[in-house]
Amino acid sequence: MNSTQNLLSRRMVLGGGLGLAALGLAGCAPTSKTTAAGSGWKQFSGTTINFISENTAPSAAIAANTKPFEDLTGIKVNITQMALENLVQKVKLDMSGGTSQYHVVYADPYQVLAPLSQGLTDLNQFVNDKKYPPVEKGLSDFIALDAAGRFEDKSKLYALPYDCPTMIWMYRKDLFDKYQSKMQQDLGFDPTPSGKITWEQYYQIADWFNKNAKSDVPYGTGQQAKQHDSLQCDFSNVLWAYGADYFDVPDIGTIGTQKPGKATLTTPEALEAAKFYDKLLKIAHPSSNTWDWDGLGNAFAAGQVAMCPNWHEYAASNEASLPGKVGYSILPTGPKRSANNWGGTGIGINANAKGNEQGAAWLFVNWATSPNTQVMTLKSAKGGGTPTRTSVYDMPEVKKAEVRPSDMPNMLTAAAVLEAWKPENIGLRPKVATWNQLDTIVYTNLSKMIAGTQDPTTTMQTMASQFDKVNG
Repeated sequence: MNSTQNLLSRRMVLGGGLGLAALGLAGCAPTSKTTAAGSGWKQFSGTTINFISENTAPSAAIAANTKPFEDLTGIKVNITQMALENLVQKVKLDMSGGTSQYHVVYADPYQVLAPLSQGLTDLNQFVNDKKYPPVEKGLSDFIALDAAGRFEDKSKLYALPYDCPTMIWMYRKDLFDKYQSKMQQDLGFDPTPSGKITWEQYYQIADWFNKNAKSDVPYGTGQQAKQHDSLQCDFSNVLWAYGADYFDVPDIGTIGTQKPGKATLTTPEALEAAKFYDKLLKIAHPSSNTWDWDGLGNAFAAGQVAMCPNWHEYAASNEASLPGKVGYSILPTGPKRSANNWGGTGIGINANAKGNEQGAAWLFVNWATSPNTQVMTLKSAKGGGTPTRTSVYDMPEVKKAEVRPSDMPNMLTAAAVLEAWKPENIGLRPKVATWNQLDTIVYTNLSKMIAGTQDPTTTMQTMASQFDKVNG
């Protein structure tokens, strides 16, 4: 199946596609549709807008080079980047206070879009208004429109897909090549990372590295198991792979709902997933419980672990630190399937923004998610996000970058990511208004389990009980 076919199959399960990274980079001539002088691009010249974003590859690239947008529109854009948990608090305060310190908002589907959708502008008013430049190639070109941009009501669109990090299996290909024969002899199976490897076999491979390859790498695996959102993300891959989930509600990961019902965290499958995850952490790098995704990404790039699950956009730093030595695969398979956590996000507009600020903010949202801007970000030394447009993956220069040598290192993960996005492999968290509270419940209880103060069964029972209390 080619990449375009994969993207189409993703649209079927995600209601408009998945959603990767959209950006802007210096040195690329914009397409005529996106940059034609006139066509409404200059109508808010002289306006200043503020964009608040998580620390992400796309935003780093755009912040390093806002000149193309400012030259095109005459609009000045200030970009503030921070940790997601801090962003959530600032956006809440801004919206609840009726202010618009931030006009463009990085609308994480779970922590911003679902709980704060009433504070975001319905973008359809701009999409359908001919006084604004059209969305190049139309909304159907986006890979994750429902998952990244809607909540409950399919007729409303709160964000355009902007980035799409997805958790995959990163591994030291050089070390797997070196030890492949010996590992296969000792373990009784081919250890080459792929979707054919089970989570139990992943554990065995990690344990083998711990015991047999200390001269090359301190530990077989590392996990992002800090008491933080990263722990929930890391655990969710295993939960889904074992055939369990947080709730049993159709479309809860794409359109979402205000009423998810009772938690489903005490099923036999959920309990087995917790037991396995607890066991895995016992042989993982001992610093795993201090690492979020950045900590784990830095540790892998520094050669501290032979493999790990992490967001695919760390490929850029891998290639800088370990050039040519890293391989990428979808995550291992559990009793049910391989499940690869999708972390895509859209960008939207603060509904409190007034007058020209609304229009100027829309021009930025349109530009920042355009195909040409996404190619710019892929090439940027400051960024390197992941395209949220089908058309970008079909560009010859992007296809060429999927193999080394590559000037777009994140595209080296393309084969694994496209496989991860298939309907049977994608992992989607529940898009519910209470997710911020539920997320905290998950990682707080998992931290107790990892620390040995709460057994796996009690952990899942407590989680379920607290979920139900929060959701009434």
